[in-house]
Amino acid sequence: MIAPSEFLTIEGIEYFLFEEEFMEGNIRCIPMVVRFKMDKAGVKLKLSEWSKFSAGERIKLAQMPCYYDDEISRYTTYLTDLVKKHTGQTPITLSVEQNPLWSAVDTIPGVLVERLNEFGWQLSVEKWSSLTNLQRFALLKLCRPNHENRNFPKAVKEFCLLD
Repeated sequence: MIAPSEFLTIEGIEYFLFEEEFMEGNIRCIPMVVRFKMDKAGVKLKLSEWSKFSAGERIKLAQMPCYYDDEISRYTTYLTDLVKKHTGQTPITLSVEQNPLWSAVDTIPGVLVERLNEFGWQLSVEKWSSLTNLQRFALLKLCRPNHENRNFPKAVKEFCLLD
């Protein structure tokens, strides 16, 4: 049995209970808060790379600010340096979306509406807009066609989206 995540008890990290089940090959998956920041930084991190980081390095990646251009730059440098340190490789870079779907609080993305409809659920714009950026990001990641999706219903319930 795998121990609980190091993120479960850390103050100041937005970490979701459904993430405790994010496992792949007995390796705990990258938490949404780090995935969110990686998307902002345009860096792709493989699970095999993540698993080589120390708990302290992983926590720092979750805690580091990544909102403004200078913070995003520092985050990118830190993450890139970690990957190089542990693997000798440069991480894959991705283009950064200028207007990601999670950032539009006045419109529920169609892909999310479709996924909710599969369960017979509906979401109001008011509830969508009341979610944190990370919650909206997580819902969209969990409803992607190439994602396993078993945690999607758990996230919907954890975010109290069902009446």
